[in-house]
Amino acid sequence: MPILYILVNGTEKHYVGITALSVEERLRRHNKGEVRSTRSGKPWFVKYTAYYENMTEARMQEKKIKSWHSGNAFKRFLVKAGRSSNGRTTDSESVYLGSNPSLPALTRNKESAFGGVK
Repeated sequence: MPILYILVNGTEKHYVGITALSVEERLRRHNKGEVRSTRSGKPWFVKYTAYYENMTEARMQEKKIKSWHSGNAFKRFLVKAGRSSNGRTTDSESVYLGSNPSLPALTRNKESAFGGVK
């Protein structure tokens, strides 16, 4: 299954690529210096992954994202991707509070809630 991935390094440079390998193996190759275009920016970290049915779909999305590179659309995509589950299957540090009232609502004086009317 083809995977589109975005890497980031310590200087906030990004690399967009696709692979038929595992993301871990591809990252290892990038950080080992086997990929010419990412050799100088090591170490790299995975920022985003997306899985596609076939290589054609993955390549189309890669070209689309690369056309945005360093533009506002690319930055918005990264912000949105940062908020997504990004392939994670378990909850990542979020807590569903349901319809619980906020802290100010819990600590408010009942008499002053409606302008002093009881």
